[in-house]
Amino acid sequence: MHALVTGAGGFLGQYIVEQLVRRGARVRAMARRANPALRELGIECVQADVRDARDVLAACEGVDTVFHAAAVAGIWGTWEHFHGTNTLGTRNVLDACRVAGVRRLIYTSSPSVTFRGADQTGTDESDPYPTKWLCHYSHTKALAEQEVLRANARDGLLTCALRPHLIWGPRDRHLIPRLVERARAGQLRRVGRGRNLIDMIYVENAAEAHLLAADALRPDSPVGGRAYYLSQGEPVNCWHWISEILAVAGAPPVKRSVSYSAAWLIGAVLETVYSTLRLSGEPRMTRFLAAQLAKSHFFDIRRAERDFGYRASVSTDQGMERLANWLVHRRP
Repeated sequence: MHALVTGAGGFLGQYIVEQLVRRGARVRAMARRANPALRELGIECVQADVRDARDVLAACEGVDTVFHAAAVAGIWGTWEHFHGTNTLGTRNVLDACRVAGVRRLIYTSSPSVTFRGADQTGTDESDPYPTKWLCHYSHTKALAEQEVLRANARDGLLTCALRPHLIWGPRDRHLIPRLVERARAGQLRRVGRGRNLIDMIYVENAAEAHLLAADALRPDSPVGGRAYYLSQGEPVNCWHWISEILAVAGAPPVKRSVSYSAAWLIGAVLETVYSTLRLSGEPRMTRFLAAQLAKSHFFDIRRAERDFGYRASVSTDQGMERLANWLVHRRP
């Protein structure tokens, strides 16, 4: 395999690169910024942005497999900010794959592409896309996913989309640091009754799933043109899991709560204020965040297990041990 990994400097992207290197694949890592950790792996590094079609085409030349993990994540921002990278950037990758003769494209999507703000309990891939959206991130990722799946088996390109839910583990720069920061500042509140079950996935398992999907993405396999939910395979109580993360990080536990209806209303008001006044930064609560924190969302991953043999190689307990060791060394 000669692979290109977009978003290689990101949390998941770097793990995909490392697993490819361990496998002995030739790897080209594409990232917006220089990354010393990637260069230390002895691979080819390209500094480029998926919004630049010429740079993307140059990065795709000569490779047979593309892992497209580059994206803008978040719960707040302008449409242009998310659409430019998540949707138009993915379109650039698709166009470049066709021109460069890439054979396989594995797209990192998100379960939020089907999220409507209601409970998702055992949801499988037959769940349709919403008609209304709570944030630009999920909307632009859904548009991109649909383009990727429609492109399957055209011009010699095979495609699939993976939907890992709540990726966590060592080196996370977003989810866990934000939880810990808010807890230490006394700003973290439990939303709802605290009974909601959620899926999540340890980062090394998410990376391994990408390689397994690539291996199975052949003309005679069912993987082409399909989307796949990914998780640890067993949902956890959202707030018990958050408490466990805070404990291993040495942060104070969540002691205060707010009802889901109140959080939703606060989120709606803050969204209006931030939009009207064009405030910088991000609201502490949005409707999307309120629903994510209060509702259950776990998924049926049997399609991934059946079609490309996905299993959580690293158990949740093992992952928490590795996370704890990493957090201990990062404590101030």
